[in-house]
Amino acid sequence: MLYFTRWKALGIILTALVVCLFAVPNFFPEATVKGWPLWAQRRIVLGLDLQGGSYLLLEVDSNYIKKDRLDAVRDDVRRTLRDAKIGYTGLASRGDAVEVKISKDTEVQNALAKLKELSQPLGGLLGSSGQRSLEVTDAGGGLIRLTVPQAAITERIRQTIDQEIQIVERRINELGTVEPVIQRQGADRILVQVPGLQDPTELKKLLGQTAKMDFRMVDTSVPPDQALQGRVPPDDEVLQSASSPNQPYVVKKQVLVSGGDLTDAQPGFDQQRGGEPVVNFRFNTSGARKFSQATTENVGQPFAIVLDNKVLSAPVIREPITGGQGQISGSFTVQSANELAILLRAGALPAPLTVIEERTVGPGLGADSIAKGELAAYVGSILVVIFMLLTYRLFGLFANIAVAINVAMIFGVLSLLNATLTLPGIAGIVLTVGIAVDSNVLIYERIREELRGGRNAISAIDAGFKRALATILDSNITTFIAAAVLFYIGTGPVRGFAVTLGVGIITTVFTAFTLTRLIVATWVRWKRPQSVPI
Repeated sequence: MLYFTRWKALGIILTALVVCLFAVPNFFPEATVKGWPLWAQRRIVLGLDLQGGSYLLLEVDSNYIKKDRLDAVRDDVRRTLRDAKIGYTGLASRGDAVEVKISKDTEVQNALAKLKELSQPLGGLLGSSGQRSLEVTDAGGGLIRLTVPQAAITERIRQTIDQEIQIVERRINELGTVEPVIQRQGADRILVQVPGLQDPTELKKLLGQTAKMDFRMVDTSVPPDQALQGRVPPDDEVLQSASSPNQPYVVKKQVLVSGGDLTDAQPGFDQQRGGEPVVNFRFNTSGARKFSQATTENVGQPFAIVLDNKVLSAPVIREPITGGQGQISGSFTVQSANELAILLRAGALPAPLTVIEERTVGPGLGADSIAKGELAAYVGSILVVIFMLLTYRLFGLFANIAVAINVAMIFGVLSLLNATLTLPGIAGIVLTVGIAVDSNVLIYERIREELRGGRNAISAIDAGFKRALATILDSNITTFIAAAVLFYIGTGPVRGFAVTLGVGIITTVFTAFTLTRLIVATWVRWKRPQSVPI
């Protein structure tokens, strides 16, 4: 156990050195680090409780998700029955179901068979139990009811939350903020923490907009005044202008191209209109093809660019637009054009988000927490160093060297991961110092036992390391499992504690059983001791 080949010893030293070097950028100003190579710019990010910032708790509108699902079912029913050439009346949403009345009794069974094809098994465990996304039943008298089960709504909410977390993250990253924390909380809530952001106004504005954009045709056959009086064709709807609330548009419900087909959106200036701010957009291949077809078939007609059910602009199609690119104008300022471009690049939220809790943490509180955390770390470390020196003398010095390298390696790994350090994370590092020393205590006490058993110095040291290994692994593995559970089920600061504790356990096993052993083995080979100063 005390023999190390030259290459093995060199590998252990280089591993410790390289990992420790990753902590170096944390000791230099951020402006200095930016001039270094990208791989060397990784550093620890201070969490919300250490540098201040904004805390938002967002809630997803579950009623919107339910309504959106019912609207989708209603559209599917209309399309399915039209494709099958089955006559129907009274298609509408009522409660948790969509109802439709088949005109001819002889076609009810055929309609039932076609509509049951719309129902799909729910994913995951629900799918294995046989539950489906729709329950299609014959209510009698030619009435067919399509009910959306609660399990399907719950599954849709779960999928929506997963999608919204990704979109929220993209939107916040567009702001240029540092390492935001975005997590699911409960069934329908999202927790957002943005360290360093003291004014969350712009953030709330970005997250409060659904940014669901689509392109539709304007129905010029119906004057807006008549539509406002209730004379709206079934395939149309009245939408207000985003820039002028008193200007309504009669817009077809059919979406020619959706915002999901956008690949890029950038703010710019239209030189032909005196340099007014605009948003330039570009479609993917599918969107470009659909946009080209729509503009080719409707030359001379106005089409509406709709964002969150408001018309941004309604230009007239002068000629087919076949390049897959376009421009949105609509009384923008430079800031509003930039915000819209950010929203479109990040994608539309599947459902609106509501801010139900908001907190702003000042940097002064974080500075106080850092000072107290540093004081606790220093006092704890000094006491541990003194204890080890008094109890184990020279071997205590070896242990203290290993613990110091262990702490440096923890910061190196956290920097490599671009981890966010919170106040509980500092507590995790302090706890790791105690765990690291505990591993050395186990080894040294085992060496003492071997010496009392009559072994010579070198044999006792060798047996001490060998027989303490199982105990060290058992204790550290169980602690690591606890840290993994905390990370999996915890949120925010609890996860910060779990990360530092888990990383600390890994580095502790490395330093206690390889680095300390290498130091002791080097001392043994150099001194050839007849007794152990322990």
